[in-house]
Order: sequence, then structure tokens, then C-alpha cells
Amino acid sequence: MNDVIAALGPKIRELRRQKNLSLQQLAERSGVSAAAIHKIERNGMVPTIATLMKLAGALNRTVGWLVDEESMEGRQAVHIRAAERKPVFTSKSGLELMGLSGPYGRFFMAGAVATVEPGADSGPKPMEHPGEELVYVLDGSLHFEVDEVEYLLRRGDALHFRTDRPHRWSNPGARPARALWMALRQP
Repeated sequence: MNDVIAALGPKIRELRRQKNLSLQQLAERSGVSAAAIHKIERNGMVPTIATLMKLAGALNRTVGWLVDEESMEGRQAVHIRAAERKPVFTSKSGLELMGLSGPYGRFFMAGAVATVEPGADSGPKPMEHPGEELVYVLDGSLHFEVDEVEYLLRRGDALHFRTDRPHRWSNPGARPARALWMALRQP
């Protein structure tokens, strides 16, 4: 257990650097103070599970990836059965994600089936981060704004966009929307 705890800080620091995030940027994404992140990265503080969940979500990883990915070593493919899908942590209220892809640390693409509750949105400020997203609406409708251009997606519609442009989403409908949501991060 001590080895897992000792590996947390360096793993978080390396992942933050891979994503070209400053301590302050990760703090804003996660809701964890920059000072606390700095202490965690230097192994000067052991994060609570809630803090670990916030950091993992902000870094597009699972808590499981942060504490142990050894069981996935050497695998070239990951088979995810429908009954074995796992929830993907998200800090967005009204958004549920069920994973479709292998561990994000080993692959550049991640996918999930998203359920977006009526009125749910990505927040008041547009997001910007390296990568791309592809959203295919399975049911209901979703509203997106990408680089100040608005898109209303209904069942069967798709939107593919670079996430380094300001973007946000919402469900303007009266019922939950479901979508296949794919994300590609920059290597």
C-alpha cells in the first residue's frame, strides 16, 4: 500500500505535465487548490478519496488508473462487455457517463454513453483543452456552442470538433438525452 501512495504524486505530476497544465489550471479544473496539488505531487500530503476523484476527473482518468493499472499492462486490446461498463467520473451535475473504452492512460481515445438530464449543462464558462470530441445523439437533443457557433443536435445527428476552441453543451429538452461521446486527447 505504501508503494501505491508513494506513486500517486509523481503519477499526477507527470500526467499534468503531459497535458501541459499548470498547477493553477489543474486547480481550476478540479476544484482542488494549487497548493494542495503541489503538496500531493511532492508526496507531502496524501489526498482524500474525494480529492483523488476530483483530480482524476480533471485529468480524464479513473481513480483506479491513478492507484493501479498493472493488470492492464501488455494488453493490446480491451474488451468491454455491455454488462461490465463502469461509470466514468465527471464533475458535471446532471451528466452520467458509462465507459466504452479501455484505460485512458494507455489509449489516446476514450468513449462513453452519456445520459444528460434536462437542463444540465457544462457550466457558465466555455471549456478549452487539447484534443477532439465526437458526439452522436442516440436519443433526445443536445445544444452545443463551439467557438461562438451554436448547434442543435437531435437523434441521429453528430458533431465533431476540436476542443482547443471554446465550447460548451446543454440539454434544452424536457427529457434526458443519450449520446455516444468520444474524446481524443493530444499525445
